[in-house]
Amino acid sequence: MPNPATPRALIRAASLVKRYGRRNVVDRISLVVNAGEVLAVIGPNGAGKSTTLDLILRLRDPDEGTVEYAEPDLRRRIGVQLQTTPIFPGYTALENMRLAAAFQRLRLKDDELMRRLADCGLADAAKTDAARLSGGQQKRLAIAMALVHDPKLLFLDEPTAALDPRARREVRELIGSLAKGGTSVVFTSHEMEEVHRLADRIVFISEGRIAAEGAPAALLEQHGAADLEQLYLRLTAG
Repeated sequence: MPNPATPRALIRAASLVKRYGRRNVVDRISLVVNAGEVLAVIGPNGAGKSTTLDLILRLRDPDEGTVEYAEPDLRRRIGVQLQTTPIFPGYTALENMRLAAAFQRLRLKDDELMRRLADCGLADAAKTDAARLSGGQQKRLAIAMALVHDPKLLFLDEPTAALDPRARREVRELIGSLAKGGTSVVFTSHEMEEVHRLADRIVFISEGRIAAEGAPAALLEQHGAADLEQLYLRLTAG
């Protein structure tokens, strides 16, 4: 019988390779996304993070390697929030939610959409033009739109980038709340404090390869680093 403490894999990626010209942007990367965890994928710009996630999401085909989903319909149960907030100005937050539901070919009543807005702390902003929302509210709306089809797994690309401290805290609290509610989360970030606070596990990608992987505390002990920023600098040195 399987060990009940063993995490259940939702996605398994094995020996992924993606080439552009003669360069391997992704070079033999293997990783697992587990159910019920918050996974941070970090590394310098141009390291291959985004391409790796595109391969995992099947937005691009690998030149080599495989991506396996644990369930046949898992792709339809994945939510994605890109770094650029995909809102429609001139439409209220609720109307943006209606559009997001339509894109997923869902017929959801307004009370269901309002519940999702409330879960993201936006119930009072439902009738506000999305373009007039604060930066933090717009990010939370983007996440609410990504959650409209009740995904099991949520991908977030730098969810707190360019936000002020209060807005960053709001988005971090939302991510923590989603994880506690059972949604698996994969996110990228350059904020090491944020990564340490939110992530159950970290995958550090450098030059197209995994340079380090594990729980934050275990990685710090393994590399003798005082914090994740120091670890980041060590792994990217030279």
